Amino acid sequence: MASKGSSMSFSRKSYRLTSDAEKSRVTGIVQEKLLNDYLHRIFSSLEHAPTAATSRKPLNFQNLPEHLDQLLHVDNEDEESQGQVEGRLGPSTVVLDHTGGFEGLLLVDDDLLGVIGHSNFGTIRSTTCVYKGKWVYEVLISSQGLMQIGWCTINCRFNQEEGVGDTHNSYAYDGNRVRKWNVTTTNYGKAWAAGDIVSCLIDLDDGTLSFCLNGVSLGTAFENLSRGLGMAYFPAISLSFKESVAFNFGSRPLRYPVAGYRPLQDPPRADLVRAQKLLGCFRAVLSVELDPVEGRLVEKDSSEWQLQGQPTVLLTLAHIFHRFAPLLRKVYLVEAVLMSFLRGVVEAGTPAQAQSMVRQILDLLWLFMEDYEVQDCLKQLMMSLLRLYRFSPIVPDLSLQIHYLRLTIAILRHEKSRKFLLSNVLFDVLRSVVFFYIKSPLRVEEAGLQELIPTTWWPHRSSREGKDSKDVKDETAEEHRRRRAYERGCQRLKKRIEVVEELQVQILKLLLNNKDDNGGEASRYIFLTKFRKFLQENASGRGNMPMLCPPEYMVCFLHRLISALRYYWDEYKASNPRASFSEEAYIPPQVFYNGKVDYFDLQRLGGLLSHLRKTLKDDLASKANILIDPLELQAATMDDLDEDEEPAPAAAQRPMQALAMGGVLPLPRPSWLSSPTLGRANRFLSTAAVSLMTPRRPLTTSEKVKVRTLSAEQRTREDIEGSHWNEGLLLGRPPEEPEQPLTENSLLEVLDGAVMMYNLSVHQQLGKMVGVSDDVNEYAVALRDTEDKLRRCPKRRKDILAELTKSQKVFSEKLDHLSRRLAWVHATVYSQEKMLDIYWLLRVCLRTVEHGDRTGSLFAFMPEFYLSVAINSYSALKNYFGPVHSMEELPGYEETLTRLAAILAKHFADTRIVGTDIRDSLMQALASYVCYPHSLRAVERIPEEQRIAMVRSLLAPYEQRPWAQTNWILVRLWRGCGFGYRYTRLPHLLKTKPEDANLPSLQKPCPSTLLQQHMADLLREGPDVAPSFLNSVLNQLNWAFSEFIGMIQEIQQAAERLERNFVDSRQLKVCATCFDLSVSLLRVLEMTITLVPEIFLDWARPTSEMLLRRLAQLLNQVLNRVTAERNLFDRVVTLRLPGLESVDHYPILVAVTGILVRLLVHGPASGTERATSVLLADPCFQLRSICYLLGQPEPPAPGTVLPAPDRKRFSLQSYTDYISVEELAQVEQMLAHLTSASAQAAAASLPTSEEDLCPICYAHPISAVFQPCGHKSCKACINQHLMNNKDCFFCKATIVSVEDWEKAASTSTTSSAA
Repeated sequence: MASKGSSMSFSRKSYRLTSDAEKSRVTGIVQEKLLNDYLHRIFSSLEHAPTAATSRKPLNFQNLPEHLDQLLHVDNEDEESQGQVEGRLGPSTVVLDHTGGFEGLLLVDDDLLGVIGHSNFGTIRSTTCVYKGKWVYEVLISSQGLMQIGWCTINCRFNQEEGVGDTHNSYAYDGNRVRKWNVTTTNYGKAWAAGDIVSCLIDLDDGTLSFCLNGVSLGTAFENLSRGLGMAYFPAISLSFKESVAFNFGSRPLRYPVAGYRPLQDPPRADLVRAQKLLGCFRAVLSVELDPVEGRLVEKDSSEWQLQGQPTVLLTLAHIFHRFAPLLRKVYLVEAVLMSFLRGVVEAGTPAQAQSMVRQILDLLWLFMEDYEVQDCLKQLMMSLLRLYRFSPIVPDLSLQIHYLRLTIAILRHEKSRKFLLSNVLFDVLRSVVFFYIKSPLRVEEAGLQELIPTTWWPHRSSREGKDSKDVKDETAEEHRRRRAYERGCQRLKKRIEVVEELQVQILKLLLNNKDDNGGEASRYIFLTKFRKFLQENASGRGNMPMLCPPEYMVCFLHRLISALRYYWDEYKASNPRASFSEEAYIPPQVFYNGKVDYFDLQRLGGLLSHLRKTLKDDLASKANILIDPLELQAATMDDLDEDEEPAPAAAQRPMQALAMGGVLPLPRPSWLSSPTLGRANRFLSTAAVSLMTPRRPLTTSEKVKVRTLSAEQRTREDIEGSHWNEGLLLGRPPEEPEQPLTENSLLEVLDGAVMMYNLSVHQQLGKMVGVSDDVNEYAVALRDTEDKLRRCPKRRKDILAELTKSQKVFSEKLDHLSRRLAWVHATVYSQEKMLDIYWLLRVCLRTVEHGDRTGSLFAFMPEFYLSVAINSYSALKNYFGPVHSMEELPGYEETLTRLAAILAKHFADTRIVGTDIRDSLMQALASYVCYPHSLRAVERIPEEQRIAMVRSLLAPYEQRPWAQTNWILVRLWRGCGFGYRYTRLPHLLKTKPEDANLPSLQKPCPSTLLQQHMADLLREGPDVAPSFLNSVLNQLNWAFSEFIGMIQEIQQAAERLERNFVDSRQLKVCATCFDLSVSLLRVLEMTITLVPEIFLDWARPTSEMLLRRLAQLLNQVLNRVTAERNLFDRVVTLRLPGLESVDHYPILVAVTGILVRLLVHGPASGTERATSVLLADPCFQLRSICYLLGQPEPPAPGTVLPAPDRKRFSLQSYTDYISVEELAQVEQMLAHLTSASAQAAAASLPTSEEDLCPICYAHPISAVFQPCGHKSCKACINQHLMNNKDCFFCKATIVSVEDWEKAASTSTTSSAA
């Protein structure tokens, strides 16, 4: 037969269904009486009992066709039933009217029964209407969003805002909002979910309209429908963007038929009768066995039947399938007859018996039917299976899903059928990924979760932000009992789901089989071709939703694929000791640059592939022994539309429509350039463009292997796995890579696809499903608050008690529902096994990045998504799988954290990575990494040279790079060490609930003294490191605080206008961001002064005085703006606008105070004196601003005790929980010191002529002269200017040198005297 492992092989051509005389003489035909009994047993009429043997007409193969014609005869009434029926108008085949009966942009499937919304609110109706009688049609809900399903008349007019149910004579049910619509709307029905089936019933005899959901009536929705002349109703739907459904007007058996109602499209009754009779004959063949020795018929169980090559049986089957084959091409008959039969086979026996039986049935189909008939039949069979699996209700034991999956497995175990379905159906016609999805029940009670999990429980979380305190609530005995019962229920549910998941893994194991290469390509390589195309559609079609696999399907598909992949990986290791285990899996770096795997247009770390080919061709030749022909390289360059310039000959040959405006502005890239086989300018290697040399020995010109870049469809097994002198996917091995293979090359490509899948949509879906857990927490808090209010409420207030009791009941019922649903989510998405899968992917990406990094410049060829998946998978493990499962429990957790830390520390400033988005992602990941103690300790565990290199990159000047995240990293390294900088949340925000307590910014301080020491060492080591870094910090502080002041001025002006004005929320967010940046920059300055005070106070350094003066100037500006009486800052803070919650006196004044204390109290005497003189010399200095810190309106008299602060005023003394007594004493010491020094400076100061003041700042006397132009200013101004510009302030001449003004004056005097 056709299938592998069959003992005999038959050719269909051997069986001619003629009645010539030779038929009776065929060798092997049993004697006449036994043949007559056998044929009568097989083809006895189903309508009448078998007659006595003496009165029966003898049957043989000559008169069998005539007997079959009589048996299959159908009355004329059934034949004519396919025509027009009273009460219905339109074509007998009912489809959606895609030509005129629609409004808005809709995407309709090829069968004209499926529709996807592609506009705001599109509407479409069917081609057939009804005006009399009772009618029904079904809608399969593929997405649970906004849709209105029902009926309308031809006169209804719809638009992008009004759909079915929004006009007269149109009626609709909306399960998204649980309402019914007919101009007005009221509550009706239940909420629907993806995978539900809505039945729409109309009774035009009584004038009523109703709906059913999954076969359960929702009650009468509308009565007194308009009837009469000209009133006929069309099935219709309105659906919003991205929503999708499929209609069943009767082309397939209704899933939930309703007695008395007929489908809009009549079933093929005559063919149905014939097919059922022929199926009965086929069943009889399977249950009867010929015993030619004894001359009798033996009744046997059909599960024990074996095809043994008996000519009598074969001829009998040939006659059956001669009539059965055309019927098995029809959708309705496949689902109603063949599907029902196969389901019975699967449900009746054991899995092994069912698989054996289905295999034999498929053998017979391929043997007795033409190939095109079998293919049509299998296509319809798989589509029917997919619909049945997808739209089956969730029952407690998941029996329906299990039966459909077992049948799918049985079909796919048949080699010839599997290869056909893989090549033509599974990925091309239908979304086979649905088979790997387990839909989540929206209605817990219908899924039987109440029986599985009778006792519900939810965690009681209570946390305080701000202080380092814990609120641990001991679990009571009742809570412990409930939790244990809930966990047992969750385990029962998980075991049932695991049965389904194991069946899904078996399907993928069949598809990944690479041993079935008898008579064609193995299944795995067909799967790889389709899988790569599937990835391409989802990677390049993110804006084209119909082409995308839903993310919830992608999550399940990924986990099943990982299980099957690791099974085959470890199986290969068992037979090949030199290979590696799946625990050590990674993608070798040569896969990214040898052109064997197509990455479409996905971005590489180093930029566009065409650019990398040109710039790194020498490295490819020297490191990977890949040579690119210069002529081919030039041709690829000319074909690259992404280049700014192109040679004239190429431009002349380019089609005219590819250029616009004289060739200056190119039009969008033509679609043909993105096809798999054409326009491969952005692919890596063009045909015959690459010569590969094996690094182990020199090759002559004749030995060079030409490598062709092929699309996924063009590749063969040899192109993937390789051969004797061809390494397949691993061509171009760099010297850093080991020679022994990791595993089969095809499994490497599957692994690469799995990583890409996670990047496409899995991570986003994992984050989305956390919403169920968040809902549980919110309702738990609400229930706990309600119970507290109940306990405190006086018993005499019965009205309040009644309302609170009602609320308590609502919250409890909602929590019962959500806790059961959460159990389902944890079992299907966040289980321990799923966590291990994501963890394995994380480790794969880490090893891949590490191996790629060793290749030097070739690292730039790696696709960006490997780094993205490494970052995102770690985030998912840390944030999405808790609190049920902790990342700390994973094997090798500490080592994995350290490896990821090393990658982030090295590559966040890697010059080989050019993409802005991926660089930002790396920076943000590192910023988040240093916020948590475990991951920060991992950063401290990486090698010392890597830590120093990381800190060196953080201290690079802020200009020309994203400095905000860099600054945030430095702040987190310091937080917990600064003045009053031990808080988690700001004091004035403690009474408000944070949006997300897991945010990195809300974690407890965990400073790193080790990294601080590295920072101090680097700032000391070179003369230019500290000045350039601090100059950029001071520049950004000046910009951020100036922007903040400008924005709050606009906000204040808008708030004071009489007319009502609303400040843009984006402006408020930017304003708050500038404030936060100002605070963080001040904290970095505080850390720098604490760690390396000599940078500012040791004036032997050439830039110390300038930096100190700039710092004093900025500090005075900040103090004056924030501390002025009834100033702008005060008024905006008092408004407490949403979005400006973080803007307050405390964070910015404490940061400034920390800097001043370090300069004026902690420093050496000489340094304190210099800092004091610079601070007092600044014209913006006001002692009143320093007094403001302690709540004093005016400076105290020398020698007097500080009065108690006014409670209505800001004072650091009010924050005793955040500022220690020692710190307050230091502030008082600083104020006393400045008060005394200010009085002395005022007494000693001499009046200065205006001509002697600096013409730039008018604050300091002239002390420098520029050469050669001779213009003058103070040293502070010119030194600050020279940090960024070398041109003179006044004449723009280039400044060669700066000399002291006194020296210049004395030199001039000496010259004139001479």
